[in-house]
Amino acid sequence: MASPTYELTHLEALEAEAVHIFREVAATFERPVLLFSGGKDSMVMLHVAAKAFWPSPPPFPVMHVDTGHNFDEVIEFRDRTAGTYGLRLVVTSVQDDIDAGRVVEDPKAGRNRLQTTALLRGIREHSFDAVFGGARRDEEKARAKERVFSFRDEFGQWDPRNQRPELWDLYNGRHRQGEHIRVFPLSNWTELDIWQYIEAENVDLPSIYYSHRRPVVQRDGMLLAHTRFLTLNEDESPYEATVRFRTVGDATCTGCVESTATSPAEVVAEVAVSRLTERGATRADDRISEAGMEDRKKEGYF
Repeated sequence: MASPTYELTHLEALEAEAVHIFREVAATFERPVLLFSGGKDSMVMLHVAAKAFWPSPPPFPVMHVDTGHNFDEVIEFRDRTAGTYGLRLVVTSVQDDIDAGRVVEDPKAGRNRLQTTALLRGIREHSFDAVFGGARRDEEKARAKERVFSFRDEFGQWDPRNQRPELWDLYNGRHRQGEHIRVFPLSNWTELDIWQYIEAENVDLPSIYYSHRRPVVQRDGMLLAHTRFLTLNEDESPYEATVRFRTVGDATCTGCVESTATSPAEVVAEVAVSRLTERGATRADDRISEAGMEDRKKEGYF
């Protein structure tokens, strides 16, 4: 009689890898934290973390780097989710850095780059030594270079030419006081994997990820939501459109796409035929230069 074989599906293999990463960090670091914006990637990351440590809650807090220009639906979802999972929510605010004079806001540039200062301040103030992020390698060229365990020096900086090998999924988290490790459990996932997992696991998301009507503005080939944070140019006129968001962030630079998808299955069908990553299609702040994201990551960005 042949012995039974046990094979994981593609999504089960990705989940198992992420569970291993979460448990490795919990076993070897003293003060980890999970970056949580309320977006789809951070929500999938939290969902996997909850499974990794069930029936106990994840043994670390979640932290949101708040630009102050967030979509109302996402902030409501963030707070509700932290309560549902029984997590301590740490919020580090870009507005606090602006008020204190640590950064200077350029109204035309948005606040995304200013998040670096708030992020590093939050890590330093709470002495976090491992920071889980939801970045994926398929999103952008600089993120494709990143290791799963990504070393950051005492200034929070990343050196893409000096990364540690990760043969056989062996991760090196050694660091000195003041340094920390960024950890990316979803590195090997794609946007399609994320949405297939959301569908399979019935993961809750903010409503703006699905088709809805809202006022939008056409700007630089993108549709931006007309919110209280967006200053209109003289030649711009808002109009109603049926849209959804592929990613969430600062409302002044996060675009939406026209869509009728109202369920995970319908979004999966859309993503399967898309030829643009969500950052390339809907994030104006990533269009600053060919190496814009890498330059920001070197400074300590997500």
